[in-house]
Amino acid sequence: MKLRAIPSTLVLVDGTDLHHDLIGAALALQEIVTEAGLPAARGVGVHRFADPMPATAEADVYVLYLSGPRFEPAEQQALSDLVAAGKGLVAIHASNLFGFGPGGVEADRAGVELVGSRYLSHGDAGSEGRFDVRVQAGHPVTRHLGDFAIDDEYYLIDCEPDIEVLATRDTSDGPQPIAYVRQHGQGRVCYTALGHDPRAWGNPWFRQLIRQAVLWTAGVPDEDILSWSTRWPLGNGRFIGQ
Repeated sequence: MKLRAIPSTLVLVDGTDLHHDLIGAALALQEIVTEAGLPAARGVGVHRFADPMPATAEADVYVLYLSGPRFEPAEQQALSDLVAAGKGLVAIHASNLFGFGPGGVEADRAGVELVGSRYLSHGDAGSEGRFDVRVQAGHPVTRHLGDFAIDDEYYLIDCEPDIEVLATRDTSDGPQPIAYVRQHGQGRVCYTALGHDPRAWGNPWFRQLIRQAVLWTAGVPDEDILSWSTRWPLGNGRFIGQ
């Protein structure tokens, strides 16, 4: 029996790619979620959704930081079913690295359709650098944000048609989605391509984006997101609304 009166979050990391710091990501993301006012546990591995233990089954929102083709199709489908039944999902950075394992994209179809995109490449500008994020601020996930600069990896992604883009970066081929949301059955999904390493995790605008994403996917009312998510500074000691 679930005892918590407010939504709870489970931060999950997994992967085989040595270019991503899974332990650092788990610690940083747990801290960010806690800043949003929600209880946050953390764990390793996504082989847990098909037959979930209580810690997994009782979480209201899953925050994924994945890196590598270790997400079995049956587990992808089980997570998809949980979100469709009302759970929230925040997928970060390489958590859309679909189509690189045995079976290609079709083997990962449940994951692609749940998250709403898949990673293609870094593009032609190198693998990482400093760039501007262009924010559309009308949605609860981005309402209190403005455009900001960040040091992070460049991602080009292939998106499903039903996403609502909330932030982009400029490329030689036009705007590239950086963050978006979508509905999945009764559940809510938010994905951001940001979040490669500590340079991003420490960026106050990134942290604000993740806080609001977690609250929105948890079903927290819009008016409460304002009071829950704006208590932390956006650099130089400045708070939202100041």
